[in-house]
Amino acid sequence: MREALAEARLALGRTHPNPAVGAVVVLNGEIVGRGHTSPAGGPHAEVRAIADAGPRASGADLFTTLEPCDHFGRTPPCTEAILAAGIARVFAGSADPNPLVDGRGVQRLRGLGMPVWTGVLSSETDALNRPFFKSMRTGLPWVTLKAAVSLDGKLATSSGDSRWVTGEAARAEVHRLRNIVDAVLVGSGTVRADDPSLTTRLPEGGGRDPLRVVLDSALRLSPGKQLFRLTSAARTLLVHVEGQGTERAATLAAAGAELLAVPGRPGEVDLEAMLRALLQRDVLHVLVEGGPGVFSAFLRAGLADSLVLHLAPRLVGGDGLSWVGPLGVERMAGARSVRVESVRRLGEDLEIRALLGPA
Repeated sequence: MREALAEARLALGRTHPNPAVGAVVVLNGEIVGRGHTSPAGGPHAEVRAIADAGPRASGADLFTTLEPCDHFGRTPPCTEAILAAGIARVFAGSADPNPLVDGRGVQRLRGLGMPVWTGVLSSETDALNRPFFKSMRTGLPWVTLKAAVSLDGKLATSSGDSRWVTGEAARAEVHRLRNIVDAVLVGSGTVRADDPSLTTRLPEGGGRDPLRVVLDSALRLSPGKQLFRLTSAARTLLVHVEGQGTERAATLAAAGAELLAVPGRPGEVDLEAMLRALLQRDVLHVLVEGGPGVFSAFLRAGLADSLVLHLAPRLVGGDGLSWVGPLGVERMAGARSVRVESVRRLGEDLEIRALLGPA
């Protein structure tokens, strides 16, 4: 199953709106076939692994990170491929909350006498597809907040200088994160201050650019920013409040931006409405990269699910810019809870990954 997980990670960020799944076929203790989910409309992981195994799939075991489907969607049911190949046993990790699946594949295989084990390394397989599971259960994408800060929690100095807070290793990790999410989101203040490209530049080469989303409630951005000038396969989506900035819409659209109008009030878009609209565009995982007002807005609304914090061994002081704005917390008992999942070194910096609990 760990080998199947490794396969699934190869598909992260490339399968929306489907989950990233990995599968391996094992015969007499040897892996004879591997596969991971193709982009939407292509073969699922189980089908690819069975095809890779060829005739050796007969009598072999199949390990898959997600229970096999038993319905026709863009592709035929995986159960048909499993049965046709003569697979002897199936070991599955996560249960699939998609109501079209929901245990039906397991029930069919067991009903035909095939031994099926479920829940194998389920904590790890579940973690891999948190965005897909959340989208199925809530109709909202998974939201990760990412910030690079000094040891005392500052994004920038009092003059606004923020280049560079962290070192090369941490900055390279940001590009690996962009490579596996569906969208990267910032506020218009970040675009005006830093003029970012929000593209993916992997040290090892390759990678893909996610959808670039900017919260620009009144459409005040200049079309001269890098988001409009740089050539990229990724689209730039400006999210604004309905009825605001409409006189500039044509100019920004001509610069190459797509526009998304959502409910809201002056200076503040309705984040939940925006997230639901993004899910309609097959965005399952949103990486929020700032700034402080955007971070605090997601936290106050209870719409952030996880946190990636890169801590640099620097002290900026109280006159620096804090990474998160006011949250209205008056007592420690009311502070947002955080469950740290991992801490690791990235060069001279520290990376903390955590899940965000309820306020």
